[in-house]
Amino acid sequence: MGSPARAAPRFRASEPLFGEVAPEVIEETLIRLATENERYLGELSGQAGRFKEAQIVEFIFLLSEKWHLDQSARYQAVEILERFMIKQVEQICKPSREGRKSSEQEEQGKGWSSLKDQIYDTFVLRLVSCIQLASKLSLHYNIVNSDTALKFLQSLKYSYTKQELLESELAILKALHFQINVSTPLAYVELLLEVLGHNGCLLPAKPLHEMCMHLLDFSYLARDAIYDTLLKIAIENSTPSKLQIAKFLTVKEDFMLLAVGIISTSAFILNPKHWNQVVEHLNCITGISSQSILEFSYAVLKHIIGSTTPKQH
Repeated sequence: MGSPARAAPRFRASEPLFGEVAPEVIEETLIRLATENERYLGELSGQAGRFKEAQIVEFIFLLSEKWHLDQSARYQAVEILERFMIKQVEQICKPSREGRKSSEQEEQGKGWSSLKDQIYDTFVLRLVSCIQLASKLSLHYNIVNSDTALKFLQSLKYSYTKQELLESELAILKALHFQINVSTPLAYVELLLEVLGHNGCLLPAKPLHEMCMHLLDFSYLARDAIYDTLLKIAIENSTPSKLQIAKFLTVKEDFMLLAVGIISTSAFILNPKHWNQVVEHLNCITGISSQSILEFSYAVLKHIIGSTTPKQH
């Protein structure tokens, strides 16, 4: 007998296959994602985005890489943590809202730093639990098990037990009513790439997808800078008011806009000759104006390579 064949790994990092899905399925999924995005924006919390700071996102990305999770899991972890922490902040704020109204300004003065103090002690535990939950959604539960998570926490001098780790996961699930399988910007990007392929986009899907993955990572890590630039473009003013910043929150949280902007920027980097065609397709698919797509690409490119900008031919 010859030597036994090497066993294939149980899970492999797979690349998406484009052009394999029926058009009616794509259309149905696009409608569902667009509806989900609109509903999320309609119910948006004023705290949205507070837990997508660069340091937090970088921590999640690096830990996901350490545990060999795919990109969908890292984005899912960011979104789960964001939603859970917002729920926690709102719970902390609730008693003060129901208390004396005369102390409202004083509470705002103490504000965010006070809330941070209250959630600081368990934050790293919650972050690790969110990555665990995200890994289970992507079928990587054999990688981020309790032993792996505890070993990491112990390396940071935390002394949690397996029971506390389990309770942390359960606390997150309960707070989010077990609705943790939320769509991430990656799902929007990949679906729109599928639609572009069906619509006859001249750029091949694989290199476009690879570039999108790099830029999506970058957009998470440079989120504040990119959207600050985009806001200043939108209002044509370098010093936005607090009201303008507050109203711009729906733009910052719009996953469809982010996905469209990432694809547009990727297309411009890969082949500027086909960029206009891609923008026109994206405009027809999503209804997002070509001007908005151009401005988003400008904001991303500005923070990658300086002042060079895409220009319509």
